[in-house]
Amino acid sequence: MDESISLEEQYPARYWHQLQDGRIQCDLCPRDCKLHEGQRGACFVRGRAGDRMVLTTYGRSSGFCVDPIEKKPLNHFYPGSSVLSFGTAGCNLACKFCQNWDISKSRSFDKLADQASPETIALTAKRLGCKSVAFTYNDPVIFAEYAMDVADACHEQGINTVAVTAGYIHAEPRANFFAKMDAANVDLKAFTESFYVKQTGSHLQPVLDTLQYLKHETNVWLEITTLLIPGLNDSAEELQALSEWVVNKLGSEVPLHFSAFHPDYKMRDIEATPVSKLIEARRIALAAGLRYVYTGNVHQPEGDTTYCSSCGRVLIERDWYEIKHYHLTANGHCPDCGTAIAGRFGKSAEHFGRQRIPVLLGHQ
Repeated sequence: MDESISLEEQYPARYWHQLQDGRIQCDLCPRDCKLHEGQRGACFVRGRAGDRMVLTTYGRSSGFCVDPIEKKPLNHFYPGSSVLSFGTAGCNLACKFCQNWDISKSRSFDKLADQASPETIALTAKRLGCKSVAFTYNDPVIFAEYAMDVADACHEQGINTVAVTAGYIHAEPRANFFAKMDAANVDLKAFTESFYVKQTGSHLQPVLDTLQYLKHETNVWLEITTLLIPGLNDSAEELQALSEWVVNKLGSEVPLHFSAFHPDYKMRDIEATPVSKLIEARRIALAAGLRYVYTGNVHQPEGDTTYCSSCGRVLIERDWYEIKHYHLTANGHCPDCGTAIAGRFGKSAEHFGRQRIPVLLGHQ
């Protein structure tokens, strides 16, 4: 355990059991880490202290920032609204291409400068006019207890909650965790088991299970993001298979985002994703039957725009994360043909824009 945090300050964690050999097994995610006294799991933040599991990052954040909801990315969840975003440290995957590695791969609590109770976060979001609070930057699954308590506090203030996650979680904590969420963007990092094993140190099937659970057994608004890495997960065959799986298993109305990779962390020898590959991926997904397909991390207005799947009318025109024109009716329909657009929409779009505002909550 981190000696800078006394045992009294470490938050008791859920989802574990004692093994006959004296070790404790974490039951939060499919890694099933088995720990001796003083050891931490692969996520680094869940560990054993005495005969219990503790969460060492409860109430501690790597920073807070007000973002546009489209940056999560969520294009069909109250477009144009602002979201108070934060994360902690650590991750239960080992992605060699991590784009937030300085936070998610952190092994130092020095990253956790901001401290805040769930009630403080909720009240801050309300004071700043944010419609939602997002658990992001690193995977909220590993700080599930904290995220769930924050979600309860947010709901008491009428604030929505958003999980940005890889979806790598066991069934029981999955049900508990997502019962507290209003929306989720799940990273479907590839569509092959070999990629998941070699590039992330995890497995594909638990993520597919989470996606199907969210779509068919919850009311959580779901969108999916796939980061396209040249030569590793961007073949036409894989993109076709991924798109067809989403259509057949989740439905044609689930928004899919293809994002551009940039060289980072342990994968600096691969070039950034060309815009042409994102355009190709979008074309493949649309041809497979998906109605809402977007491109991210590049300036590509067509890939930012929401179109009516029936008549092709431009419904939400975006420039990066900023809404330029909004044509949905008050009940979320196309004004020309009356087609209902999947998502959660207000009577009109909000216009927070593309700004990003750091927030210092201070020590609570």
